[in-house]
Amino acid sequence: MNQHKPLYAPVISLLAILLLSVVTTAVKAETPVIKIEIRNHLFYPSSFTIPVNTKVKLMIYNRDNTSEEFESYELNREKVIMGNRKAVIFIGPLPAGEYPFFGEFYPKTAQGKVIAE
Repeated sequence: MNQHKPLYAPVISLLAILLLSVVTTAVKAETPVIKIEIRNHLFYPSSFTIPVNTKVKLMIYNRDNTSEEFESYELNREKVIMGNRKAVIFIGPLPAGEYPFFGEFYPKTAQGKVIAE
């Protein structure tokens, strides 16, 4: 009796390894998320640290009834966030340094900075 192993078994094993590799890479490459709140025309937190050379997603929740504009010349970003709404802003990848931002509608109180290190 001549027993033959199925030819597709090595192909299925290879596909399983490749799929696992892709899923693992996708998990490792997930974009970090920083949550920021605007309350009483202030940013909370007003400063935060992100890894250098990494793209980051900012989730900004405006808890005030009035609109605010997230603005940063150094980050080359500006976005109006309506009262009681949220906005998403992507920043980076950034070299090491400090990157100030402010609320254009309340620049004396709404100030913060991103620290990339």
